Amino acid sequence: MLFKQQVLLRQKLFVLGSLAIGSLLYLVARVGTLDRLQPICPIENRVAPPGLADQISLRTLQYKRSLLHELRKGNATKEQIRLHNLVQQLPRAIIIGVRKGGTRALLEMLNLHPAVVKASQEIHFFDNDQNYARGIDWYRGKMPFSFPHQITIEKSPAYFITEEVPERIFKMNSSIKLLIIVREPTTRAVSDYTQVLEGKERKNKTYHKFEKLAIDTNTCEVNTKYKAVRTSIYTKHLERWLKYFPVEQFHIVDGDRLITDPLPELQLVERFLNLPSRISQYNLYFNATRGFYCLRFNIVFSKCLAGSKGRTHPEVDPAVVAKLRKFFHPFNQKFYQIIGRTFNWP
Repeated sequence: MLFKQQVLLRQKLFVLGSLAIGSLLYLVARVGTLDRLQPICPIENRVAPPGLADQISLRTLQYKRSLLHELRKGNATKEQIRLHNLVQQLPRAIIIGVRKGGTRALLEMLNLHPAVVKASQEIHFFDNDQNYARGIDWYRGKMPFSFPHQITIEKSPAYFITEEVPERIFKMNSSIKLLIIVREPTTRAVSDYTQVLEGKERKNKTYHKFEKLAIDTNTCEVNTKYKAVRTSIYTKHLERWLKYFPVEQFHIVDGDRLITDPLPELQLVERFLNLPSRISQYNLYFNATRGFYCLRFNIVFSKCLAGSKGRTHPEVDPAVVAKLRKFFHPFNQKFYQIIGRTFNWP
């Protein structure tokens, strides 16, 4: 019995040895074949797909973005904050307006840049006396956590038209960068009206037609007391800001172009903020269903703006539209002269 077991063991060892020798001979032959093969495309000569180089920095920040997201939800620990040297920084740039000009779209699009961190909510620090009285530390506490090399941006459109705001921001930081996004003034006024109208309808309240608000029924002239009209007189508000800040600290974004062709406008903002060019066409894709561009942060994460964006405007009497455009025209010309840029406004 013992003799038979020894014989079987020798046979198994012989088979295993034969298999090992065969595998070794195959590998030797394979290596020889590989030595004779040339790579189809040598690594040093390979060219990355257009725009891919710009995306590498975005993807490497995926972990950092997830950490910042956890911080916003209050889930990150103090140890994580300390280890990653995270801070709450005062904004180095503020989108100060204009309401219904595209401030939310601009903020979300700039957040595509790896060096930008956005304050998700409108803080209303400088235009709200109660908030302003709470002091600069309260304001800083409302800012998101960020890495020291990043810049924080907040947006509160009411800043642009509130008289006290320029001086208050100047006292915080006299060299801050200020972004203003504008649309054709009459279109912006109608959009402003549409948002208020929707709010009234949700509460089952009635509201005047746009024509009745925009035109003074007693004089048949444009009603400058109507806030939606007054906000669209851009030059009047900008002149107040220029008492504190030089024109070089402002950048005017074309809100109409941001809707139809956002990338060139975003590249201009990158240069204004002295940021390396990182936002590319890869990050922006047109959503035909929604009718405007959505954002692609990386392969797995995309987002569109809220459904309330891009509301359908009510029809407005063409005679009222023409009257408003004629009214805004001289103000627009002065605005162009101040900012050194013209827009295709009627």
